[in-house]
Amino acid sequence: MNKENEAVESIIVQDFNGNPIDLLKKYEGKAILAIIYNNKCLGCTGRAIPLAYELQKENEAVQVVGIHTNFTNAKVTESEIKSIFTIDELPFPIFLDEDHSVYDQFDSAGTPQWILITKDGILSRSIFGSQEGAQNRLFYALQQLD
Repeated sequence: MNKENEAVESIIVQDFNGNPIDLLKKYEGKAILAIIYNNKCLGCTGRAIPLAYELQKENEAVQVVGIHTNFTNAKVTESEIKSIFTIDELPFPIFLDEDHSVYDQFDSAGTPQWILITKDGILSRSIFGSQEGAQNRLFYALQQLD
């Protein structure tokens, strides 16, 4: 389990073809804001995903990524992931956490869970939720990145 202010060794997710990807290697040298979410979570799709899109536009130094975590044995398809968006292309990269190992890695309290990692691979913040209090904590955390 990763704790705040400690180094994260790796974040292993899958692309839509089932290929493993380590997000820390893929975005090496860049801060990462990962949103761990699920398509069936209304707070995720109604508030958190649109917020993640806005944060990506406002924070060029931060790479926003979505991590769809799966709590069932049913595989999620790319078209199911894209079905929550009003545009045909993804607004930021989205990866799959088929066995909720990334969700567990960060001891997530539920979805959405925001994970902010510094460009040096340190877990800066882990924030649960999509409502105003969580959004404010997220804004402050982004401002404190160096």
